[in-house]
Amino acid sequence: MHVDECFLLGYIVKTHGTKGQVVAFFDVDYPEDYEDLESVFLEQKGRLIPFFITSMEPQAKGRFIIKFEDIDTIAQAETLRNTSLYLPLDELPELEEGQFYFHDVIGYQVVDEQHGALGTVKEFYDLPNQQLMVMEYLNQEMLVPVMDEIFLRADHETKQLHVSLPEGLLEVYTQPSSPDDEDEDTEEEKK
Repeated sequence: MHVDECFLLGYIVKTHGTKGQVVAFFDVDYPEDYEDLESVFLEQKGRLIPFFITSMEPQAKGRFIIKFEDIDTIAQAETLRNTSLYLPLDELPELEEGQFYFHDVIGYQVVDEQHGALGTVKEFYDLPNQQLMVMEYLNQEMLVPVMDEIFLRADHETKQLHVSLPEGLLEVYTQPSSPDDEDEDTEEEKK
């Protein structure tokens, strides 16, 4: 299994107890959708290795206490700390009509309600307090905040992402650069 065939489910935060259990954080919208997992892939030395789950207890805020098969000591569990957890893409929950996963819309044409076709989705950045879409627009990268009121729907048949951009966002990327007002004032003073 390769990383590009999977999605990042979360990561192991710390060990728990003395019998090889770990605390994992599932960095997904609905962690409860994954309460019955039988296995996950852990990234180790650049490769994804399957680990089988013998028990899993949900905790608060997307955390789970997990016991993996053949991990029986705190020392073994400690080697898993900060390890990323992955699942195959086909295990993503089904979405409602018009909804999408970020990886699904890479390469889609972005169509704005007011301005029509704009550019192409290049990638998404997942920053601590904000997610951003990177769009190729007029031969430059344009950043668009990921918000429900901006992203209307994805049309998978036509490979279009329909948006309603905030007023003024396009202008930030299209206005020609002009000399600073201070420079103009300085020229006037010299005369």
